Amino acid sequence: MDTASMDLDAIKQSMARTNELFNKEVFVERNFAALEQIYTKDARILPPGRLMVTGRQDIKGFWFDIIRSYNAKSTLRHSLDLMPAGEGLVEIGRGSMTAEPAGLPEIQVDFKYVVFWKQEDGVWKWHVHIWNLSW
Repeated sequence: MDTASMDLDAIKQSMARTNELFNKEVFVERNFAALEQIYTKDARILPPGRLMVTGRQDIKGFWFDIIRSYNAKSTLRHSLDLMPAGEGLVEIGRGSMTAEPAGLPEIQVDFKYVVFWKQEDGVWKWHVHIWNLSW
């Protein structure tokens, strides 16, 4: 279905729920199985300073390692723009991650991101996810 004919307000609400799920379930609860509801089966992530990670299983491993190694506590994401793009949507936003690495005080890392959203089994999920740190 072409996104130009879709209800963007309803899609934005669905996307907000997915973003909240990423924070609450993955970061706060450390429920990495919830990534099944966030990323498409053949998703790709392009983390800063690292190789591209392809496929939901490898993405789960990436987030497990990052969250555990930095003792990440939460992440907040703020969507700034949403643009229809063929069969999907492109979201541009900014956010922050709070972490407490071993032996160090709590830190906040600010970032900016782009997500290409795609429907999988009728649910909007992250298909391509790239982010960079904000200095």
